[in-house]
Amino acid sequence: MSETRFWLIRHALVEENARAVLYGVLDVPLCETTLLAQGPMYRALAARLPRDARWYVTPLSRTRRTAEAIFRAGYPAQELGVVPDLIEQALGEWQGLPHADLPARLTEPAHAFWPLSGTEVPPGGESMAQVIARAGRAMEELADAHPEEDVVIVSHGGAIRAAVAHALRIGPDNALHLSVQNLGLTRLERLEGGWRVVCVNELPGY
Repeated sequence: MSETRFWLIRHALVEENARAVLYGVLDVPLCETTLLAQGPMYRALAARLPRDARWYVTPLSRTRRTAEAIFRAGYPAQELGVVPDLIEQALGEWQGLPHADLPARLTEPAHAFWPLSGTEVPPGGESMAQVIARAGRAMEELADAHPEEDVVIVSHGGAIRAAVAHALRIGPDNALHLSVQNLGLTRLERLEGGWRVVCVNELPGY
């Protein structure tokens, strides 16, 4: 098993109305005002990311648009592969609910830093524990497919926490303690001896 270097970026901020609800895997638009205002952060990412990397996004448009913004900021445009298993946590019937309406529907106490506990399964959705399982499989498959390469993935907060949890072999409630902000960069490596976390939530331009 040879080294694969991962560069995971959380997508840009979504628009205000979407932020008012639990949007999960809904295909919500980005905030156009913030997209323009954060030009320096995109330029910093374009300069920071390795050239000759493989690029991937998820099926949701907010990840593709974020990648395209990085290309416009100076990174040479690349073909974008799609990794469905690195999509955000599916919240099932709770998607679209205002945040204030969620507590009455929970079967377990909420996490201190997330509306749901790590093992809560929304009706028709999935728990954070399940996200860790699928994201972990996806990361292993990508590492197998790209030995000795750099891989850039524009993904989601939940999926990036899940990838770090897989690397560290920690549980879902511990994973939810990780802060992953919009445009934050997380770096993971799979080496001969296993996974290594290089950094979590490095903010470009700061």
